[in-house]
Amino acid sequence: MSEVYANRRSRLRDHVNAAGTAAALVTRPANVRYLAAAAPQGSVLLLGRSEDLLVCAGPPDDRPYEGRPDESVRLHVLPVNGGDTAVAAAGLALAQGADSLAIEEHHLTVSRHRALACAAPGLRLTDLGGAVEQLRVVKDEEEISCLRIGAEIADQALGELLESILVGRTERHLALELERRLVDHGADGPAFPTSVATGPHAGRRGHRPTDRRVEEGDFLSVCLGATYRGYRCEIGRTFVIGTSPADWQIELYDLVFAAQRAGREFLAPGAACRDVDRAARQVLDSAGYAEALPPLTGHGVGLEIEEDPQLAPSAMGKLDACVPVTVEPGVHLPGRGGVRIDDTLVVRPEADGGPELLTITTKELLAL
Repeated sequence: MSEVYANRRSRLRDHVNAAGTAAALVTRPANVRYLAAAAPQGSVLLLGRSEDLLVCAGPPDDRPYEGRPDESVRLHVLPVNGGDTAVAAAGLALAQGADSLAIEEHHLTVSRHRALACAAPGLRLTDLGGAVEQLRVVKDEEEISCLRIGAEIADQALGELLESILVGRTERHLALELERRLVDHGADGPAFPTSVATGPHAGRRGHRPTDRRVEEGDFLSVCLGATYRGYRCEIGRTFVIGTSPADWQIELYDLVFAAQRAGREFLAPGAACRDVDRAARQVLDSAGYAEALPPLTGHGVGLEIEEDPQLAPSAMGKLDACVPVTVEPGVHLPGRGGVRIDDTLVVRPEADGGPELLTITTKELLAL
């Protein structure tokens, strides 16, 4: 794996040098992990003129699920109370003879940016922008394998929940049980706070579980994800509790399912991100639900649960092969509830079978 991380750093260094900058400082945690493997909290990565350094406030942990930093990067551990790792890294860049340093301005606070400038006044600071995030968009097969395992774990946890008694239990209790099951099946932890929404809450994107209890006839929408070796996937499903679903529930579910299918079928290398959104959104717009739709149809996943690309009306750019994304249309009707269906898929060319579905829990409208 050391070669993988070295290649990533080499690609970033080429970008930095092409922009006329001598060194780069990476501070965003997901970006540090992408370039140097697991690292202690608060670590930063210096791509220096003479060598790359992982600057840490303390030694790496020995927790196996955290992993270890890339062995080809030299660790520079600060003494106790040694100050800000980013400020220390700027001083190390200066000591290596750099006259300029590209930094992630979008991640740094104003005060931290000022501290960098004061600590190394001889350095010309430039903006690295989203260069590392752009490198992260297309995944290699090892990354996709981690996402695939995370999806299997999430499917397992959700499947077990559906076999249990649900009526009378609270949203909060069900969410906690799902997160426990994720860990039981080998996840590092949940990819994001698990959402369980019942009755009038169902279908609401990002709903935070409450003490509302599951009742007969409710829509129950669940959105969860597993983190495996740092990589995060996502799945969302909607069910009906108890007896057979009402006509309006079947109609709404079939509509959202059709929208999700339209978005999934549009996933292909070269497809415009906004067109994937449009394919799903048009199905719901034409049925009169334009005002009830979320702002986007999906997004990239990886070391963070919401990465580029964005599948939204104003999104720019096109999809590449080996880009994992969610397709998650939904409709929420205030006071009644709603439906959300969410899958994680990997964009693949038609010659390779088209988009690879990672989350395979049934999308049939089940009455539980």
